[in-house]
Amino acid sequence: MDLISLLAVPLCICSILIFFYVRASSSSSSSKSPFAHRRRLPPGPRPLPVVGSLLELGDSPHRAFARLAAGYGPLISLRLGRVTTVVASSPDAARDVLQKHDAAFSDRSVPDAVRARGHHRYSVPWLPPARRWRRLRGVCTAELFTPQRLDAQKSLRHDKIRELRDYVSDCSASSSAVDVGRAAFATSLNLLSRTIFSVDLVDLRSGSSSGEFKAAVEEIMVVAGTPNISDFFPGVAALDLQGKRRRMAVLLGKLHRIFDEQIDRRLRSTADAGESPAQDFLSVLLKCRIQEDDGPPTELDRPALRSLFTDLFAAGSDTSSNTVEWAMAELLRSPRSMAAAREELARVIGPRREVEESDVAQLLYLQAVVKETLRLHPPAPFLLPRRAVTDVEVGGCTIPADAQLLVNVWAMGRDPAVWARPEEFAPERFLNDAARDKDFRGKDFDLLPFGAGRRICPGLPLAARMVHLMLAALLHGFDRALPDGGAGGGVDMTGKFGVTLAKAVPLRAMAAPA
Repeated sequence: MDLISLLAVPLCICSILIFFYVRASSSSSSSKSPFAHRRRLPPGPRPLPVVGSLLELGDSPHRAFARLAAGYGPLISLRLGRVTTVVASSPDAARDVLQKHDAAFSDRSVPDAVRARGHHRYSVPWLPPARRWRRLRGVCTAELFTPQRLDAQKSLRHDKIRELRDYVSDCSASSSAVDVGRAAFATSLNLLSRTIFSVDLVDLRSGSSSGEFKAAVEEIMVVAGTPNISDFFPGVAALDLQGKRRRMAVLLGKLHRIFDEQIDRRLRSTADAGESPAQDFLSVLLKCRIQEDDGPPTELDRPALRSLFTDLFAAGSDTSSNTVEWAMAELLRSPRSMAAAREELARVIGPRREVEESDVAQLLYLQAVVKETLRLHPPAPFLLPRRAVTDVEVGGCTIPADAQLLVNVWAMGRDPAVWARPEEFAPERFLNDAARDKDFRGKDFDLLPFGAGRRICPGLPLAARMVHLMLAALLHGFDRALPDGGAGGGVDMTGKFGVTLAKAVPLRAMAAPA
């Protein structure tokens, strides 16, 4: 469904309200008006009355903004309803806003749907960069994502990768198709749940348990990321005309019930034993104290724990599994690349030995496949929206305070000025001398799938390890073909837009022992 049909009814319902809202807003301070800096804003399309450039977006805003950037330049501005939006679509523009002016764009533009159940109040991705954000992000980083913590969890990752291999092997023996995205999602989810709760939350072999969790997470990403009239016209956000905040509340409730069960189980066992029986991330959080303003440190309450776990499980499982699924889809469409990846695994690992984390450094083609997948299919096509905390001069233009900033990393990965044959899946491009050292950890602005600066994704170190291991496990020792035996060109590569960009049609592939 395109944006015009999606918004038609809400636009009609609220047109009169918006008219009076615009009239009222126009009398406020000129510094608050989206027209206040019109002459110095980055170039962009002329806005229509009331709706601005909303109808430009369609159902694939990342593609629409890429087309606009081709006509207006790498830094463009649009008026989306009442919101001034600036989109950066080149490495230089991204460097300006994410590195040179990182502090000025360190705040978030929070979608209305994310405010459901007060999620944004304790959500590390959405919190403003203040004391609470620093404390919560620091706890997550120190307890989950430092090299020392990740090394300590190596055996756990090895166990989960072995379970994935065994599952694929059993599917092969029974001539059953593997739902690649669901298998990768369940593997990532159980790795996180073992780290956080010391239990598996889903059964890898049960399509219902992992499928339901995955469906809820995917819908959360879609509801939070797709156009919402409440975000474009804040004056009518309380009406929730498209019902997105209400729907998000239902989806979050499903996850919260799962988390509450684990928290309550731990509190009961702690009360019975006198101390926490497991030393995991939940145990750390139950002892954690954070200081608000000048008050005394306080423990994390239940809403805070729910928000933290929602972010960790949703972002941690969804982004990694999407990347693995896109990588397998691209390899199935490119037999030459598939053969090269499998040949490297056979040469470095051998036919019988399991892939270890220490092997990844020698698997240069596998690393190139992951980089090329992240170039073409970044987990979050716009990263997460930022907000200008003050007027900022960028490239001779003024980005006004409160403007929303998007970085179109999807467009950057397909820019012909940066990449030769940008639409072609060619992992070899990362093996030549010019691109061999390009990395996706926030230093090379040609490739920014996880962002850069102080708001870079904190889970990147774990995601990088898991994606390489899961992809290697799926490839090593198995020939791959489509369920119908058709050619790789038959793989549906349609994306489903949201906060993340998932495959619209799940990838199902047969695994046959090599």
